[in-house]
Amino acid sequence: MTASSTNEPAADETNSAPHPDAKSTRWWMRKLLPAGLFLAVGFLLIVLLGVAQRVGWIQTGTPSAATTTQDGKPQIYTCPMHPQIRQPQPGRCPICGMTLVPASQSGSNIDQMAINIDPAQRRLANIQTAEVKLEPVSSVIETIGAIEIDESRQATIAAYINGRIEKLFADYTGVQVEKGDHLAIVYSPELYSAQIELLESRNALQKMTSGALAAVREVQGKLVANSRQKLVELGMTEAQINQLLTSGKAESRLTIYAPMGGTVTQKLAEEGKYIKAGEPIYRIANLTTVWLMLELYPEDASRIRFGQLVAAELQSLPGKALKGRVVFIDPTVNQSRRTVGVRVEFLNEDGQLRPGDYAKAQITVPIGPQGNVYDDELAGKWISPMHPQIIRDQPGDCPICGMKLVPTSRYGYTEHPVAQREALTVPRSAVLLAGNHSVIYVETKPGRFELRNVTLGPMLGDRAVILDGVKQGEKVATAGNFLIDSQMQLSGKPSLIDPTRYTPEKKSDKRNTPLKFESIQIQKLSGPPGKTLDELYSTYFSIQKMFASDKKITEAQAKALNQLSAQLAGDSRLSEPVRAELKQIATDAEHLPHLSLDEARKKFKTISHAVVTLATQVRSDDSHLSFHHFFCPMVPQGEGDWLQADDKLLNPYFGSKMLHCGELVSTFEPAVKKTETSKPGTQKPQDKSPSRPQGE
Repeated sequence: MTASSTNEPAADETNSAPHPDAKSTRWWMRKLLPAGLFLAVGFLLIVLLGVAQRVGWIQTGTPSAATTTQDGKPQIYTCPMHPQIRQPQPGRCPICGMTLVPASQSGSNIDQMAINIDPAQRRLANIQTAEVKLEPVSSVIETIGAIEIDESRQATIAAYINGRIEKLFADYTGVQVEKGDHLAIVYSPELYSAQIELLESRNALQKMTSGALAAVREVQGKLVANSRQKLVELGMTEAQINQLLTSGKAESRLTIYAPMGGTVTQKLAEEGKYIKAGEPIYRIANLTTVWLMLELYPEDASRIRFGQLVAAELQSLPGKALKGRVVFIDPTVNQSRRTVGVRVEFLNEDGQLRPGDYAKAQITVPIGPQGNVYDDELAGKWISPMHPQIIRDQPGDCPICGMKLVPTSRYGYTEHPVAQREALTVPRSAVLLAGNHSVIYVETKPGRFELRNVTLGPMLGDRAVILDGVKQGEKVATAGNFLIDSQMQLSGKPSLIDPTRYTPEKKSDKRNTPLKFESIQIQKLSGPPGKTLDELYSTYFSIQKMFASDKKITEAQAKALNQLSAQLAGDSRLSEPVRAELKQIATDAEHLPHLSLDEARKKFKTISHAVVTLATQVRSDDSHLSFHHFFCPMVPQGEGDWLQADDKLLNPYFGSKMLHCGELVSTFEPAVKKTETSKPGTQKPQDKSPSRPQGE
């Protein structure tokens, strides 16, 4: 009984314990079940996504067919914030995530260089315009400088002898002294002995009787003269020496007098001090004139001249206008600051201009190369070459430096007013700048704004000079032009950011054939106007050769062509068509030197057309040259005509790239009469075989 009772519990325990395999299975199920559920859910989502795409609930990323606009052109979508993003389908901007919008088609029916702005948009954008003006312009150079002492009016009072300073009468800096005022008393034994020497030699000379030898008297006389000169070298004045000879009493103290009037700027010694010969005691400056020292950039300094008027305002005297004149322009450029020093002289008789004070200065100079100018105060006058404030009606000497006065015409000042050079200007706000290019939007007709690439000249405050790109009287956008530019960008057209996005195609109406003249009637011009006309043709031929040699023309050549054509354009004996051609030459020649070689060649095209036409209308009756009309069909956008004085073809539009590209069209003989171009002796038409470059 005992044994059975003790064995039963053991049997129960054995039956109730879990099997080792069952425990391992449950453990693996607990570990793998979450991962299995995750994979099952992922697979289910993929299946549901495929079903949704099939039924059209979700569109795939495959590009759909591009939509089109009402006129059948492909619709382009762009980002309002990043107009460079352009896609054929709607979507989102890959940069900022904004929804793409259809690109504006406004202006697409006009051309690729302009855009239309309707009145409502114009009012909202506050687009404003202003006219291009042709007006005399001048630039104002603004700078600051410091007042300094006029170096030509300074003096140092120094001791002529060794000694001790007994008395200083000007005993503080800043005291005013007049010329001849006593400044100091110096004790010097050397001076005393020199005075005794003069008195003794003088007395010995006086005691000589008439019977003395002439040679002895001559030697004694020289001794007196030498003793007197010694006192002069020791600093005594003529009046002091005469007083010594009159009184016959030597003095060991020497009084020093002021050699000029002015202000004591430095006191360099004290009473009781022993000094050596040459040691300075005072420095005196005459402040009736002072200098304003300026630092200008080299390009600004090259535009001013001696005697030019300068307006200034002192920092300590706000609101008071001061006027001075340029007295010196440094011929060298400071290597560290890269500036040029300019010195301006101001009158300071009332003493209000103090050395060390600062001043703001303004110098007004005309735009363009330096030439003759008119100044009312200097017209027909004489001026000091050292002190431009000294201006006289007649020649003479400068009262300050003693130099001879010179005529103001030496420095480019005329007696009569000179017409100031005119230039095209627009409000500064009309110009949009980015990098090396500038653009302007011109309103060619109401609501139509055309992009123009312009050549920019100097900036003049609120105005900007335009060398090329616009014409007088055109209207340019001065406000809202950035909105116009953004619309150009959205339309895929050239803009400030990318002006090269579109290259205009050659227009079908552009002439790519030589100039033709149905009939020729040449007016013969005699006398000085005929010589002027010959000079104009000669100047043109020299410019043509410069372009054929790949060289930019000079200021002198452009100025000569401009002046000669303008002079002839004012001759009433010439017909109106001839004067119109001359005016065109004068206008286009003015800015040739300021353009790049490629841009200048484009401008030369219109000049050549006018010159070729002019050669069929007027010639000098003294001319013996035959003119040769050439044409190159390879010139971009056609109209590649030019004129030469010889028949050796030299292409000015390509230079060395295609120097002999072109053909001889006609020859205009020097003796011409009213006749048809086909008749011999007037024009010699060449064999018009198909146009091809010669010498290629």
